[in-house]
Amino acid sequence: MLSKIISFGLQGLHGYPVFVETDIANGMPAYETVGLPGAAVRESKERVRSAIKNSGFDYPQQRITINLAPADTKKQGPIYDLAIAIGLLCASGQTGEPDGKSVFLGELSLGGRLRSITGALPMAISAGQAGYEKLFIPADNAKEASYIKGLSVYPVEDLAQIAAHLSGEKAIAPCETREFRPRADEICKNDMSYIKGQQHAKRALEIAAAGGHNLLFIGPPGSGKTMLARAVPGILPDMSFDESIEISKIQSVCGENSEEGIAAVRPFRSPHHTLSTAALTGGGLKIMPGEISLAHGGVLFLDELAEFKRDALEALRQPLEDKVISIARANAKVTYPAGVMLIASMNPCPCGNFGSSEKQCRCTPREIRRYLNKISGPLLDRIDIHIAMDEISYEELTGQAEGETSKQIRKRVNAARQIQQDRYRANGLYSNAELTNELLDIHCLMTKDSEKILEAAYNSFGLSARAMTRVKKVARTIADLDGAANIEQKHLAEAIQYRTMHSKYWG
Repeated sequence: MLSKIISFGLQGLHGYPVFVETDIANGMPAYETVGLPGAAVRESKERVRSAIKNSGFDYPQQRITINLAPADTKKQGPIYDLAIAIGLLCASGQTGEPDGKSVFLGELSLGGRLRSITGALPMAISAGQAGYEKLFIPADNAKEASYIKGLSVYPVEDLAQIAAHLSGEKAIAPCETREFRPRADEICKNDMSYIKGQQHAKRALEIAAAGGHNLLFIGPPGSGKTMLARAVPGILPDMSFDESIEISKIQSVCGENSEEGIAAVRPFRSPHHTLSTAALTGGGLKIMPGEISLAHGGVLFLDELAEFKRDALEALRQPLEDKVISIARANAKVTYPAGVMLIASMNPCPCGNFGSSEKQCRCTPREIRRYLNKISGPLLDRIDIHIAMDEISYEELTGQAEGETSKQIRKRVNAARQIQQDRYRANGLYSNAELTNELLDIHCLMTKDSEKILEAAYNSFGLSARAMTRVKKVARTIADLDGAANIEQKHLAEAIQYRTMHSKYWG
């Protein structure tokens, strides 16, 4: 007999239907899988055989052929175990045939229980968009898929349970559609109120968070660079449901789902400087997302920027500009989102004291130049805000006055981000950092006096065309924080001062 079960495959963050065709014919017992199966798919033979027997069913002692269509696409992973097992049971007449609107995903244990899989969320979204109505997946994955409206999600514990459902003996109850609730008041271990001094750096972080801008801290050790960066999650704006889905799809592919099933807080990734280029940008045999994609919608924090491999840093140029990263390999080409807010910190020299007002630098000019030149000009050009930091004085460190809390700052950030989302709703953008050149001319209107200030800064500081557009974007964010409709002179002047550090260190 012949049966046809629908499953799904995954390419990047997009799912596509895979039709699992099972044919049981008379002849010598044999088992053959065709349709470009990977190693994990070929090994499903033994998992399926044991799962069927241990679930109380008869394994067909005939010639079995499994075809995974489309046959010209490589099939990876154990996600087809459930579909293959259901196909064998249907073809041998041991359970009912599912309708053409049902999708089956899941890895089987030898005892017949279903194990969780990676990539369930993006495949569930693709299944719903393709017109499928029912999704049968492992119970451990049901929570993340239950946020998708218009798709009935059935949590399956084991093979016997799904067989009983298909036979009409005992139906599986579908999950209730869950409502997205962002954890807006998530407690951050590093609250802004705990950080003494560095008011200019706190202000810069607020602007960066409000507009999604990239930021660089440079200063001596112990000046608070890392502490400030780790306090950023507490002031990031609340997520929308669409943003949460985008972030959760990437986490699902990598098996990093949250307890709620989908992301409730923005990601904060802080990789070590020894990571490889592929780990940062993505790649590998299955072309998995890298750190820059895992930080999509949140923060990518690169501590000790100058210690990262040069080729890894240079690979960030394109994704920081385009907000996506394309990874091409011999067997496939995948595009992942990379809309990150980059926060980087570094010392100004090997000893860390170059430019310090308190300590003397012991590095030679050649050592300083070599150290700073590890960061290329094009990469610096893509960082909107540059902040020079100095040591905190004893009076500031021991002072009793408390600064603003992260909650107070986040309230202003949320208000500014809401203005941006309302402004760019028709364009599908979330922040000022995503502005295109076309929209820049529409939404970054300036007075004639402001234009003169920008022209003077362009000529005085040797700004590039890219740097000038980024100054405009930062000025637009400052105006949003101020509640101003247009960019005024004070907004532009503050944005320009965040680009003056470049000449101090890189000359």
